[in-house]
Amino acid sequence: MIVGVPRESYPGERRVAMIPAAVPMLTKAGLEVIIEAGAGAAAGYLDADYTAKGAKIVASRADVFGTAEIVLQVLCYGSNDRTGKADVPLYRSGQALIGFLRPLGSLETVQEIASKGVMAFSVELMPRTTRAQSMDALSSMGTICGYKAVLLAADKLPRIFPMLTTAAGTIMPSRVFIIGCGVAGLQAIATAKRLGAVVSAYDLRPVVKEQVQSLGGRFVELPIEASNAQDARGYATAQGEEFYRKQRNLLGKVVAESDVVITAAVIPGKKSPTLVTKEMVANMAPGSVIVDLAAERGGNCELTQAEHTIVEHGVTIDGTINLASTVPYHASQMYARNLATFLVYMVKDGKLQLNPQDEIMRETLVTQNGEIVNARLREIYKLPALAAKS
Repeated sequence: MIVGVPRESYPGERRVAMIPAAVPMLTKAGLEVIIEAGAGAAAGYLDADYTAKGAKIVASRADVFGTAEIVLQVLCYGSNDRTGKADVPLYRSGQALIGFLRPLGSLETVQEIASKGVMAFSVELMPRTTRAQSMDALSSMGTICGYKAVLLAADKLPRIFPMLTTAAGTIMPSRVFIIGCGVAGLQAIATAKRLGAVVSAYDLRPVVKEQVQSLGGRFVELPIEASNAQDARGYATAQGEEFYRKQRNLLGKVVAESDVVITAAVIPGKKSPTLVTKEMVANMAPGSVIVDLAAERGGNCELTQAEHTIVEHGVTIDGTINLASTVPYHASQMYARNLATFLVYMVKDGKLQLNPQDEIMRETLVTQNGEIVNARLREIYKLPALAAKS
């Protein structure tokens, strides 16, 4: 089977779905790899590097989709709402498509993909299990985002992070507050701590307290309790507005005392909850910084403007999206390893072998034979259950 990797078309996207070092994993599994010319250049991977590892360079995007039986992308149509639709006419029935699809974003988009007869696998639906850990692209990209968020904050803050004792006196450390302790939040804690900041963190899931403390952060505990704080996959669940109102009231003091606030509270498939109000921003010291990692889904800060950095009440609010793309070399390295591991897991004797009883394959497969086949999506979108097939 031929695996194809097109150049990413989303504006400003610099990642690539496969790097040269991961190509041998696929060729050893009996797969042939083709790469669109220049696909890896923005991430620092040249065509000559791919050919040296056994891949073949093809001239155009149409060549990739027209030849490959399996197409690997970072942002497939669905997650790429700018230019992704242009790929739909290139899809071929029976072709496998693997990448970020944002399947909880739009039923119409998922149905459009299904109508082309492709087998679409959404990597953000990867189960959070030990067996699937090496294939978890969402966690890999979250790691990059958490790291880069701290660097953005450090760059914009008119203070330095660490405590320094100098001939000119002692400089006190900056205070960094992380809201949301998933993968991105935990990496933000670790990065801010390494830079010397005093770090505090909050999450509605009490289970993360030990993880925060193990990274050197102080876990902020509020006298309110969330109902069903996390789902079976380990993600935080949406709460009622009354809970968020109490949460905002209690968080206000901590936010006001912080030099940097990094918000990373995202609910899969839903608008991000508002955790930092405009009144809370007004109470922060001038020069403070907020980096909102939930900007693309509405933002955790009431004043966040996605894709823009603004200043309100003297506070810089950074709504940069697609942060992983700003560290393309290592983001691509991690992502390619996740995809290669996932693909090799599904390939036997050089062919894609789907086992509907396997949790990893079942949970990530979104469309097949013209239908949305993912049970979780059919339930969320209130579609009737598919008839059982022998």
